[in-house]
Amino acid sequence: MESSSPSVPFPLLQAPVESTYRACTIPYRFPSDNPRKATPVEIQWIDLFLNSVPSFKQRAENDPTVPDAPAKAEKFAQRYTSMLEELKKNPESHGGPPDCILLCRLRELVLRELGFRDIFKKVKDEENAKAMSLFEGVIKRNDEIEDDGKRIENLVRGILAGNIFDLGSAQLAEVFAKDGMSFLASCQNLVSRPWVIDDLDAFKSKWTKKSWEKAVIFVDNSGADIILGILPFARELLRRGTKVHINPFMLL
Repeated sequence: MESSSPSVPFPLLQAPVESTYRACTIPYRFPSDNPRKATPVEIQWIDLFLNSVPSFKQRAENDPTVPDAPAKAEKFAQRYTSMLEELKKNPESHGGPPDCILLCRLRELVLRELGFRDIFKKVKDEENAKAMSLFEGVIKRNDEIEDDGKRIENLVRGILAGNIFDLGSAQLAEVFAKDGMSFLASCQNLVSRPWVIDDLDAFKSKWTKKSWEKAVIFVDNSGADIILGILPFARELLRRGTKVHINPFMLL
């Protein structure tokens, strides 16, 4: 049974989190940029979210838990589109300047104001069922790899492949709707190393030399990323004697 206790800074952080942590690593703007004019990067991200509005509207229209869902879905599309267009004209509006987190929060805020709690529940249930049907095969395939380094690389590839299934992306949502999910194909079709951010060799070196006493993993709350990506990785940690706590995380 877990008990509540006062929150304290994580002792292994070398500096106060307030001075070092940045939730968004993409440089949306620089100090020299005009605060009242959206930067090219901000506009690109706003356009990305604008392009996703139709798929979110369609999901909302089909939400059986919300009365008058089609009408409310139309209101969502209008309100959120208006917010995004206003951010283009004035990046300081709606709590800006905009970044990915703010754009997600604004979208969720509008949905919840209209009564939509989780427009992806149906597709999450479908994705979970498909992922569970593949889980045993993913575990078996990983267990067949005898070399520790190759096995952890396979697990990391599984984590990356799981994250491909992000239905917040308009393009990926469309692919999922047409073709369903092929996790093993995603593992095989990852871009060749070195990746844009690639610390895998350093991680493999530490992995083969030591076992961690405890591990905390922050994950999404459903789908291939947790079932086929994180759970096999957490299982491997447990086999090595690490105490693992998996904490579902939702961005609100």
